[in-house]
Amino acid sequence: MTNEELQLSILRNITPSITQKSLADELGYSIGKINYVLKGLCEKGLLKVENFYNNQNKKQYKYLLTQKGIEEKIALTEKFINRKKKEYDELVKELNMIKMENN
Repeated sequence: MTNEELQLSILRNITPSITQKSLADELGYSIGKINYVLKGLCEKGLLKVENFYNNQNKKQYKYLLTQKGIEEKIALTEKFINRKKKEYDELVKELNMIKMENN
């Protein structure tokens, strides 16, 4: 997964109540990697982070997509879809060539 794909996965999975650990588990990355990408997304202005305390008085963060984050999520999704369509077209072309060679 490229860094751009990881950013898109995080933007797609962000909810106010999600934790870095649950994101890491869901996406198959270390908490450190998720933390690094989240900080980058915050620096770009794509996420807003707020502190809050849960019932056990442990410090946690609430992640919110900003308007810029929503726009970036849309742009990255479109880019991802276009790349996958191109890959699909190339695979279909390759498959057709293999079929023609075997006939």
